[in-house]
Amino acid sequence: MFGKKTSKLTPLQVGQEKFNTLIGRHAEIHGSLRLKENVRIDGKVVGNIEADRGQEIYVVIGPEGEVQGDVLAGRIIVAGKVSGNIHAFERVELMASALVQGDIKYASMAVEHGAKLLGLLLQVDGTDSPTRSDRDAQDAIRKAQNAGLNS
Repeated sequence: MFGKKTSKLTPLQVGQEKFNTLIGRHAEIHGSLRLKENVRIDGKVVGNIEADRGQEIYVVIGPEGEVQGDVLAGRIIVAGKVSGNIHAFERVELMASALVQGDIKYASMAVEHGAKLLGLLLQVDGTDSPTRSDRDAQDAIRKAQNAGLNS
């Protein structure tokens, strides 16, 4: 409107990330994945997906993708379905078609209108331990309840 060009890319769109590993639409994997590189999942994974802290690893779950297990990585983008907890050291992005049934721990987050979440959102810094998720969830619930009582 004022001569400024706007980009068609939004923060929720996958940029120029390179995916060394692709799990295709018709693939089904049973077992845990230990990541050393970026992965895009368009099929089904039954098991946990984990990347080491400090590595800039992306996990993208495409619109047809499904994960039944926990996902732990630097950046996690969900357009499909996750039945498990998500812990992103950097950022979580939920596309409009996303369905997450589990808690999400994140440092930064973006959510498109229409994304569905059945769980808790817990903002953490990059140093939080992923093994404390149950205790963190209970602490967050207690804090919210106490805040409601004190108001």
